[in-house]
This record gives sequence, structure tokens and C-alpha cells, in this order.
Amino acid sequence: MYKHILVPIVFDEEHDGTRAIEVALRLAPPDAQVTLLHVMEEVPGYAISYLPEGFRAASRNAVEAAIHEKAKAFPHADTAVIEGQAGRSILGYAEAHDVDCIVISSHRPGLGDYLLGSTTTRVVRHAQCSVHVIR
Repeated sequence: MYKHILVPIVFDEEHDGTRAIEVALRLAPPDAQVTLLHVMEEVPGYAISYLPEGFRAASRNAVEAAIHEKAKAFPHADTAVIEGQAGRSILGYAEAHDVDCIVISSHRPGLGDYLLGSTTTRVVRHAQCSVHVIR
């Protein structure tokens, strides 16, 4: 069984993390560590001046509160909110924290995903551990 399960959580309309959390609950033995991770993408320099002052901090606080609420479903849960590019950051976190399973939700790919690749695709291709994709 798995000892450390990572569940990347995205707060948008295309990705509903509920099913990923449900699957992680089923996969996790009672003593497993489960980490819910959210990656805050960097705001491009050209767009930062259009955001109100304190927007980034307020967004981070809201994400941290929401992810802590979702973590209550697990007996041994941890949360992390990090910054970076989602695919690389998820993989880096998994390697640095000895994750042996990633449970990640995916949306239906569009044309842009076929040409550029999605976060889930990157994780599946490059993860050094098991990956369960929830659609």
C-alpha cells in the first residue's frame, strides 16, 4: 500500500478535486500520509501592474483556508501551497517528499492541450511514482 499520497488541488471550474480526494481516501491505509498541494502559478510581469495591491497575499490566504478545509477528510493530512509552474512543481514536490502515489484530476483535453501538453500529462510522463488520473 501507499505510504505518502500527493493530491494536487486546483481551484477552478474545470477541475473538481472532490473525486481525487475520494480516490485518495480509498487508496490510503489508515497510517498513510496524505498531502494536498496547490501550486500558485506566477503572474506574468505584464499583468502584475493590473492587479490590486495585496491581491497575491489575499489569494494565497484564501487558498490556504480552502485547502485546509479539504484536508479534514484525512486522518493524517498535510497541506502545502507553493509557487511555480504546476507540472514541474508537482513533480519536484513529489520527489523531494518521498511521495509514492499522486492522485490527480484531469479535464477533457482541448486542442491547446494536445499541442502544448497539460499539467496532468506532464505528471504522468515524468513522475517517478504511481499516478492515478481521475477524470
